[in-house]
Formats: sequence, C-alpha cells, structure tokens
Amino acid sequence: MELAQVETPADLKRFIEFPYALYKKDPDWVPPLISEMREMFSEKNPFWKHSERALFTVRAPDGQTRGRIAAVINNNHNRFHGEKCGFFGFFECVEDAAASRLLFDAALSFLRSRGMTIARGPVNPSTNDECGLLVEGYDEPPKIMMPYNPRYYADLISSAGFYKAKDLIAFVTDAESVPAKRLGAIAGRVLKRNPSISVRPINKDDLENEVKIIMDIYNSAWEKNWGFVPFSDDEIFYMAGKLESIVDPGLLQIAFYGSDPAGFIMTLPDINEALKKIRGRLTPLEAIRFFYYFKKIKSIRVLTMGVKKRYHHLGIESLLYFRSLKEALSKGYQECEFSWVLEDNVMMMRAADMLSGKAYKRYRLFEKAL
Repeated sequence: MELAQVETPADLKRFIEFPYALYKKDPDWVPPLISEMREMFSEKNPFWKHSERALFTVRAPDGQTRGRIAAVINNNHNRFHGEKCGFFGFFECVEDAAASRLLFDAALSFLRSRGMTIARGPVNPSTNDECGLLVEGYDEPPKIMMPYNPRYYADLISSAGFYKAKDLIAFVTDAESVPAKRLGAIAGRVLKRNPSISVRPINKDDLENEVKIIMDIYNSAWEKNWGFVPFSDDEIFYMAGKLESIVDPGLLQIAFYGSDPAGFIMTLPDINEALKKIRGRLTPLEAIRFFYYFKKIKSIRVLTMGVKKRYHHLGIESLLYFRSLKEALSKGYQECEFSWVLEDNVMMMRAADMLSGKAYKRYRLFEKAL
C-alpha cells in the first residue's frame, strides 16, 4: 500500500470522496454534502486561521483508496488548556490493520514533529464540531452534527496505542414520554419565584446581536467543561451562517435575568433525515427533494444548553427545556435527542433523566501520549 499526503486538489477530492464508497451499502450512514466538505477544508473555514493540519490517504496497488486521516493542531485549544495536544480526525478506513497503522503512524509523526506531547481524537476538526467515535448504538442513523462509523474502528484505534479519554452519551426521548405537564409546573414555579427571569425565542431578524448574546453565554457557561474551547468571533458567525437556514426560532430560546443574558438552549431539526435522501450532492433536482423531505422532519436534537454559573441555582435550565420542547411538540416533532453529554456531567445526566431521556448511543474520545 502507498501512503500519500494530500497536496493537490485531486488528492483532496480523493480524501473527501472516500467515505461515499466505503459506506455505499450502509443504510445508517448519512452522506454529508460534498460541497460542505470541500468548504470544511478551504480557507473559508475560519478554524484554519488558528490551526494547522496534515491530511493523509492510503491507496492499494490498484489505486483504490483504503483509508484517510487528518492530523490537526488546534492552537486555540493549546493556549486555552496549556497543553501540547494534537488531534486526529476524519478517520475512515477499510477493515485492514495494515492500512490503519500506516495512517496513524503518519498522523502521529506529524504531531510529534510539531512538538505535541499527546494525541486525542477523533475530532472533525474540533470539539466544537463532530467528535467522538461511536462505540454503542449502531442500529439507528446519527442525528444532525453527530458522527457515525463501523464497529471495527474502535479496534483499529486501540491497536494504534490509544486508550479511552472520555465517553460522550446521547439520550433520546419521544413525544409520548416527555413529561410536559411536570415540566410546565416546574417552569411556572421558577417564574413565580424569580420574576426577574424572562425567556424568549431567538430573533432571526437581528441575528448578529443574537449570536453575540449566545456567544457570551456559551463561553461563560461551558468554560470549565472538559475539552471546551471558546469559539473565535469568526468561528461563531461562520457557524451561525451555516445554521441560519435550518434554525427554527421557537426551538432556540434565550433566558435573561433582568437585562443580563443568563442562558440559552439550541435545538435543531434533524436535517439528516433529509440529507439521507440526496447522497451528498445538492443538484437542482436533489435540492427539490431535500426541501420536500426537510418539511417532513420528525426529529430534533438539543445541541447545547448552557446557563451562566451565577444563575445555576434558579431553575433556568428547566425553563429553557420546557419552552423549547413545548414548541417542538406543538410543531409535531416526534423524537428528541439530547447530545452530547459528558459521562461524568452529573447535572446534565439528571436533566436527561428528568426529561425521560434514555441513553441509547455512546461515543468515545481516545488519547495517546506521544
């Protein structure tokens, strides 16, 4: 087999398109848009303003791609955490230990050459994007912005000397199980005890200011979470632009204590239900099919929820869940995933239980000393 570093547009095309062949017969894989993947690795993505990468592929003697991997150095992560941590991501490989070994050897060699002392992953390309390896719950497709992979990937990663760093849990509940009355009663008590609290949906007509409010809450509420890295201004506005067309304002709620932004919840329609129908290419005809199925989406994902630490004792979390889920139920959504939750985040585990959430998928981040 031949190991090659991605250097030309043709190399990058091979790197991006490999999963479409690998998962061709897997009914649970959701093909990302090829155009989105091209942009992911382009200068349009502000993540690369503070990060560097090396992309590698492995090819068989007949020229067929057998695997790929990215080695990533997120300088913002290392500054924030005081680490010399390199990451691997975008790992895809046939069930071949030799091919996998070539990929990891190349990625880890690159990270060592840049002075990194630990490797962690998979992240695509950071913990603010898709991250973790699916290790439990292979019988259903992933929700929006969640990864998917074959079962044998865990063995390939472990054989490269990686061990568990942290597990991430996904919970699911359905419309019939959501304790709406109980949540409503709790929300009512929260507002009665604290009349200074208010909650409203996001205003898409003033998106720039709304994004600034959310960023302020996010960077404060998540600051102490394992693996957290603050968004740069460029990154948060870039992501907002990507999500603007699919955001349902009623599902994204912001809480205030007086005039101070206190918390928010971001719940998104699961566009993977529509993406599965178009196989990664948004031609004019496929765009029509996409929007047809987009209107029929029945699942949502609670992507993130955060409350500033000084407001943790007020019950704002329950109020945000109630407002977002009440809106979702009124619009006919049938299933909700809460993801991802760190395995040792006791508060969020309790919240999932309160919402009748069932742990149904587990994702794992691995690490290895260099």
